[in-house]
Amino acid sequence: MAILKNLQPEKVWNYFEEICNIPRPSKKEGKIISYLLEFGKKFNLETKKDDAGNVVIRKPASKGKENYKTVVLQSHVDMVCEKNSNVQHNFETDPIVLHIDGEWLKAKGTTLGADNGIGVAASLAVLASNDIEHGPIECLFTVDEETGLTGAFSLKPDFLKGTILLNLDSEDEDQIFIGCAGGKQTSVKMNYSKEPFPLGCIAFNISVTGLQGGHSGGDIHLGRGNSIKILNRLLWNASNLHKIRISNIEGGNLHNAIPREAFAIIAVPENEKNKFTEYVTKYNKIIKDEFSVTDSKVEVSCISCNNPAQVIDLKTQNNLLNSLYACPNGVIAMSADIPGLVETSTNLAIVKISDGEIKIVASQRSSVESSKQNIADMVESAFRLSNAKVEQGEGYPGWKPNTKSEILNVTKTSFKKVLKYEPKILAIHAGLECGVIGEKYPSMDMISFGPTMRDVHSPDEKLEIKSVNNFWVLLLEVLKNIPVK
Repeated sequence: MAILKNLQPEKVWNYFEEICNIPRPSKKEGKIISYLLEFGKKFNLETKKDDAGNVVIRKPASKGKENYKTVVLQSHVDMVCEKNSNVQHNFETDPIVLHIDGEWLKAKGTTLGADNGIGVAASLAVLASNDIEHGPIECLFTVDEETGLTGAFSLKPDFLKGTILLNLDSEDEDQIFIGCAGGKQTSVKMNYSKEPFPLGCIAFNISVTGLQGGHSGGDIHLGRGNSIKILNRLLWNASNLHKIRISNIEGGNLHNAIPREAFAIIAVPENEKNKFTEYVTKYNKIIKDEFSVTDSKVEVSCISCNNPAQVIDLKTQNNLLNSLYACPNGVIAMSADIPGLVETSTNLAIVKISDGEIKIVASQRSSVESSKQNIADMVESAFRLSNAKVEQGEGYPGWKPNTKSEILNVTKTSFKKVLKYEPKILAIHAGLECGVIGEKYPSMDMISFGPTMRDVHSPDEKLEIKSVNNFWVLLLEVLKNIPVK
């Protein structure tokens, strides 16, 4: 593509562009793993792959730095695969199509994959360079971060030798992260019976579109619309006002993304047609007013469509709509210790119907373990009222902040030296692999930083170009000042 050939730092952008040509959905990272193994071989570096697919590439210290502590540069190779509904793209075979929009790098109608491709690219640039001062380095590339942290969970105690870890998976240039929330997933299944499409009814396709979506951790506090909740609110009221029946409902694709779009095919009594369309028009205005600041492009619409053969049974329909309405969503509590930090949240992420079964997924996050369990139980209770089958995943741990961290002090000093201002030292509500890695390697000293990104986990994902150079300069300065053994 060579879209990025004139950007600096050249090596980082070159590797990022190469990575964008390699399909790497979560759980299907085989092609990027092969690329990394070939990369290690090309540069004659010690390279290992574990049973899960995680790869570590080791590089000896530069001359005179052999007595430095070994530092681990850590990033994940998989990416969230989200696209706009009108975009034709196969994430398992097609490259990401890049374009520059002013000061930002974006993809055309899909996620960009800068989360965490830019961290991978920076690690590769360090490994490929011969003019950087550094001690012994291990670059750890983990798999399947986005759908369960399974790569990090699969790490064996002897896979890494380093005692300092730089996680390159943060999204604000001016921030250094020293802690993160833990999370878990709640999955729901509801069985339904199929009934013939009711006589005297006509079919409508209901759409909720135009929402920004975003990361269910990093963006949950922004008040953006959840397409599933917006759609369900319409259907819940319409089931009482107009006696609709539901044939299909779907929204969201990923547990860790705020759902941007949702759709339903419904039956409306023909004598209610005009009243129903008027109701949708009014509802659209209500929603646009409610989200005029946080999600101004939202659209709720209905168009007539061919009558489907079947609808779901009325009892299940009522149970579904009531449970989705009752299910909590969004920020539940703010931290009392760290101003501005979301402590606990939940995201109603996915609803799908397929052959007699309705599947629903919600994800919970909290920096307080008991609160994480409490909100997961709250979500479960909303669906147990409908006798649905509910399962909670084991989840992943949070990362407790260490304000006395040695590598934190090094990074703060390096930051002020090269970027000329004070960084913000924060914990993040999104999940990071540091919590899991910290359990595997209790003595690991860890921080997380990265360039500026916005709207990750959505097709609006963008990477601020100038921040990548600042990120790179900071990384090199930190590597130059790693403590001695």
